[in-house]
Amino acid sequence: MPAPRQHNSRGEKGLIKQGAMPADWKPAKRRQKDTDATWTKKHGKSHFGYKLSISVDKKHKIIRRIETDTASTHDSQHFDNVFDTSNTSRDVYADRGYPSEEREAWLKENGFRNQIQRKGKRNKLLSECQQRRNKRIAKTRARVEHVFGAIEQMGGKLLRTIGQARANFAMTMVAACYNLKRLVYFEETGIRAL
Repeated sequence: MPAPRQHNSRGEKGLIKQGAMPADWKPAKRRQKDTDATWTKKHGKSHFGYKLSISVDKKHKIIRRIETDTASTHDSQHFDNVFDTSNTSRDVYADRGYPSEEREAWLKENGFRNQIQRKGKRNKLLSECQQRRNKRIAKTRARVEHVFGAIEQMGGKLLRTIGQARANFAMTMVAACYNLKRLVYFEETGIRAL
């Protein structure tokens, strides 16, 4: 979720990383600077802002849990917070950013079926079997991407807030609005969800 970009000098960036504010910033300027948002790179492009991780019901595409953080935090660190143990399905789907031996062992130990996509390593490409498995998993995972697409259509992919607390609130409201939109759809079509 992009946030308004900040134009800070190198010295100012260094102070912000240390948790301090430049002394020459007046109170009005401080209110306009987002010192919580961070930069990250995705597909070769740099992004400034926050990250939204979600857990979605496969059947109804309802957001069950969310986690918000700064953009530089890796997705895999959100897995435990968005994982819903009360979900009736034992299949756990996730993209290539989430696999780890510890996570795989924990899922198996707790009776979940690991449907996390495999990731190739340098000089060790995925086998044909692993590629077919990833493709099969991607068909189900596309339902999660539909949620992000719907959020983008609702205008929810750009934050116009400054600060982590406001960004968290804004992303929570976007998720709640999306779920309400799905509820209205279920009411109109006569589908009984959950």
